[in-house]
Amino acid sequence: MKFHKEGYTSLALVVLFIFIINAIAHYYDAGSVVKWIIYIVSAFLLITIVQFFRSPNKTITIDDGIVLCPADGKVVVIEETEETEYLKDRRIQVSIFMSPINVHVNRNPVSGIVSFFKYHPGKFLVAWHPKSSTDNERTTVVVKTGSGVEVLFRQIAGAMARRIVWYVKEGQEVKQGEEFGFIKFGSRVDLFLPLNSKINVNIGDKVTGGKSIIARF
Repeated sequence: MKFHKEGYTSLALVVLFIFIINAIAHYYDAGSVVKWIIYIVSAFLLITIVQFFRSPNKTITIDDGIVLCPADGKVVVIEETEETEYLKDRRIQVSIFMSPINVHVNRNPVSGIVSFFKYHPGKFLVAWHPKSSTDNERTTVVVKTGSGVEVLFRQIAGAMARRIVWYVKEGQEVKQGEEFGFIKFGSRVDLFLPLNSKINVNIGDKVTGGKSIIARF
């Protein structure tokens, strides 16, 4: 287990805030009850920020025949839909909702070359809203596998998630299971898979990024 690099600034701000409120409490010799309340709040804030930006060490077994889960969370959508931005054909959409208590690292579901990338500014609707996939702030990534199959996936901001971070660009070679981004404070990741994919999960399943198998080609 390690602390993710995206959390350094947030951790520094929380530690500074804890130091200030504790220093003020001691300077003005606040009562014992007030001090204990401050201690409890300080501990809660520190534990919260550490658990939110935790990044478990994982051993990834690469398998070109599967689609690996891109994020920790719960499967909330499995449906056939029209992908209109890049693929412009019918696909199976699988959506994973990430709550604030999940690990927020996003991982490549397949290995290959990034054939398309685009960042879209947008709204901050709740992540389970039907239009969040098309109206919210989001990124679209398409990876073309060695066998020529293109898999599209999106990071989607939610009502709380106000920052999407990505580490990929067009033309870049990526490996299955490696980090491609991070979403702060929950949201969702959508996958758009070929219609002949064999889906390996059900709605409501809890899945783990870099470990759970979403589908097989």
